Amino acid sequence: MTRVDSRPARARLLPSHLRRAVIGAPMAGGPTTPELIAAVGEAGGIAMIGSGYLDAAGTRAEMARVRELTDAPFGVNVFLLDRADSDAALSAAGGPGVVAEFAAAIGPVAQRLGVALTPGPEFTDFDQDATLDALVEDPVAVVSFTFGIPDPGVVRALQDVGSAVVVTVAGVADARRAVEVGADWLSVQSAEAGGHRSTTTVGEEPDDITTLALVRAVREELPETEFVAAGGISTPEDVAAVLAAGADGVQVGTVLLRTPEAGTSALHRAALGDPRFTESRPTRCYTGRFARSLVNEFVDEFDAAAPPAYPHLHLLTGPMRKAAAQAGDPEVPPLWAGSRWREADAYADRPAAEVVADLWDRAVQQRG
Repeated sequence: MTRVDSRPARARLLPSHLRRAVIGAPMAGGPTTPELIAAVGEAGGIAMIGSGYLDAAGTRAEMARVRELTDAPFGVNVFLLDRADSDAALSAAGGPGVVAEFAAAIGPVAQRLGVALTPGPEFTDFDQDATLDALVEDPVAVVSFTFGIPDPGVVRALQDVGSAVVVTVAGVADARRAVEVGADWLSVQSAEAGGHRSTTTVGEEPDDITTLALVRAVREELPETEFVAAGGISTPEDVAAVLAAGADGVQVGTVLLRTPEAGTSALHRAALGDPRFTESRPTRCYTGRFARSLVNEFVDEFDAAAPPAYPHLHLLTGPMRKAAAQAGDPEVPPLWAGSRWREADAYADRPAAEVVADLWDRAVQQRG
């Protein structure tokens, strides 16, 4: 099998190198499967393993599985977690006791589901350094980062083994910082994106900027930098609009959640098409970082009470979220969805390669 994902540094993969500049979002925790990554790659795009909650061994196993399925290039996304930043956010919110207070608040929900909460989960970076070492030892086409700007030395080490380095940014200032450390390209993520917003500090209150507005702002600030737009992109018209505004490609997640290749749970799939859900909202209540979810009873009740405590709330609520999903209760677990999840209905149950091709090819036709 030809290993096209181990490239010399002079040929690092950019969006403009792709047959279709569509990036499959690294949806950690299950939705982005090796099968989904392979399908997006075979369609001429590129998708990312969401290694955020995997250890280094788990990431290597996912990489091996993708390589069994396809020769197409793929990437790995890494969460950048910093203990000092996490501690600072907790301190500003009132100290570690705020996690215990939130645990007490959600206790009745956990008890109803038969789950005992651990009110004082410790900080973890999910094997971050070992994962980065693994990616230097066994290169992939792209390594992307979420929740932070990597050190220049990390960027150079990955580029030296042929990987393109991508940083997910939520604003113009972070986009500039990412370029300054040597990122090859950017994923520019607006407030419309489903799941986590890639702010670079836990305590940051992200803005509500639209994808189009953010694309225009970043293009004006960084006219020579390649980047893809992320957030609320669900139709060919959405793709055409961000390309016209200055993006070099798109990153999509919500529109892939109901493809057959995705590992999205049956409960989550059903909720995305359920008319009872009428709003998606960024909330800290599941992980301690802002992440956009459909508004169910848990979000509605506990959104305002959730402290900026990541990854503490992620660890705290994890067993409860799993129990609710197993019980088929959509009113408790996170139902990640971008702002335009309804417009993604047209692609429900269609193969991922077909979704990628349709989004890109019809957008290009529209642009003439």
